[in-house]
Amino acid sequence: MTDARHVELAHGNGGRFMRELIEAVFARHLANPGLDAGLETGLDIGLDAAPIGLEAGFVPYITTDAFTVQPLEFPGGDIGSLAVNGTVNDLAVAGATPKYLTLNAIIEEGLEVACLERIVRSLAAAARDAGVCVVAGDTKVVPRGQGGGLYLATTGVGLRAAGCRLGLEQVRAGDALLVSGPVGDHGIAVMLAREDFDLKGSVASDCASVAPFTAPLATMPGVRFMRDPTRGGLATVAHEIAAATALTARLAEPSVPVRDAVRSVCEMLGYDPYYLACEGRVVAVVSPQVADDVLALWRALPGGADAAMIGRMIEGPAQVILETEIGGERVLEELEDDPLPRIC
Repeated sequence: MTDARHVELAHGNGGRFMRELIEAVFARHLANPGLDAGLETGLDIGLDAAPIGLEAGFVPYITTDAFTVQPLEFPGGDIGSLAVNGTVNDLAVAGATPKYLTLNAIIEEGLEVACLERIVRSLAAAARDAGVCVVAGDTKVVPRGQGGGLYLATTGVGLRAAGCRLGLEQVRAGDALLVSGPVGDHGIAVMLAREDFDLKGSVASDCASVAPFTAPLATMPGVRFMRDPTRGGLATVAHEIAAATALTARLAEPSVPVRDAVRSVCEMLGYDPYYLACEGRVVAVVSPQVADDVLALWRALPGGADAAMIGRMIEGPAQVILETEIGGERVLEELEDDPLPRIC
């Protein structure tokens, strides 16, 4: 490849520099030999379209997303792992097994090639960990000052068993609300990495695939609905459920897992952890009869020790109520302003 240390506009002109960048950075890390019998080489840059395999008895699911975060690298992840896990998780909470990804990289002129390679290497590792194959992609280079260093856009395809019946229409009054781990980690990790407030901390993003938590639940009787609480956090997912079901989501503050470090930063800066993004958590609505079984299953998984039942869906207006630690209650309003600058 050209020995340039930074991405130049020539890396996006369709010529030799672009080919060398794609070969040296993207294709080298995103080739996945043996990951899928039908796709032995993973990303094949010689194709304009890639074949994918679909299996009888499964319904194909597709999702698409775009990712922008500053800084590009943060404790617990980076924009590469964020793009993979964010896309994989949207499929997983729908009850689908993630299989294939496409990747579009919009690179700002001047980005260090070493930084780009670290991110693509991390992206490839996240894809391998999630069992998905990046089968197609594209790169564009935009002039300096017209991008945030690097934007990524993805499309994911997964397969969902024909018998899966997850959906908001399945939710009933009396159902339990569960979360697979502490909330707010990602939002606080990214904020501390920006050093905007002269604060230091050890909080790491929870950026990870949630497929190990969702796969056993996809066809389990009594599991009604799953969602990953990304932008807008737990409170926004609760509002989504309440609005769709015309029920009240009643949360118990003492039961919602929040790390002490996250709570401390929120108290100092006036943030509410219930609105902060997570990138490796699942919120599930389940019947009360299976709630303990789901919690036991989650708590036995790596990263699931703090899984908790955090509330219930009850008859009442479509709203979200938080029962406070001191015995009172407050309405968690629907999010209007960004609780933090964009972090995913």
